[in-house]
Amino acid sequence: MNDTGPASRITLGFQAAGLVNVAGVLLFSKAFTNDALIARSPVVFSRFGLVCIILWGLAHLAVARRYQQVPLLVAVFAVEKFVYTGTWFSWMLRFGSELPRLYSESPLAAAFYTIYGPNDLLFGIFFAVVAMREMGRSPS
Repeated sequence: MNDTGPASRITLGFQAAGLVNVAGVLLFSKAFTNDALIARSPVVFSRFGLVCIILWGLAHLAVARRYQQVPLLVAVFAVEKFVYTGTWFSWMLRFGSELPRLYSESPLAAAFYTIYGPNDLLFGIFFAVVAMREMGRSPS
């Protein structure tokens, strides 16, 4: 396979999504100890929820070089990202006005809540495009 072709760039996209989930959770949650992050959305970002996000990241990494073989799973990744984008929109509508105070209290938690929605939206679009592309190539 060509190292600079479209397939390689798509593989890099999967790897980026996986690393953002794994490293991002560990960084922004301060290895699951950032109570300010957890307290702002305890259902979605409990310690258990954060572990689940890492598991999604590991799944993205696991299929990075085999995404062509699992287009329906890639579609599930897109749905997962859009669900998290929806939780972000909901959170921003309810609590977005608290971000300035959160930045002074816990800059990492505030940065996380600022960027996770747009990040998930972009990766959701990426996964949706890849899924549609690969489903279009798959024999019926």
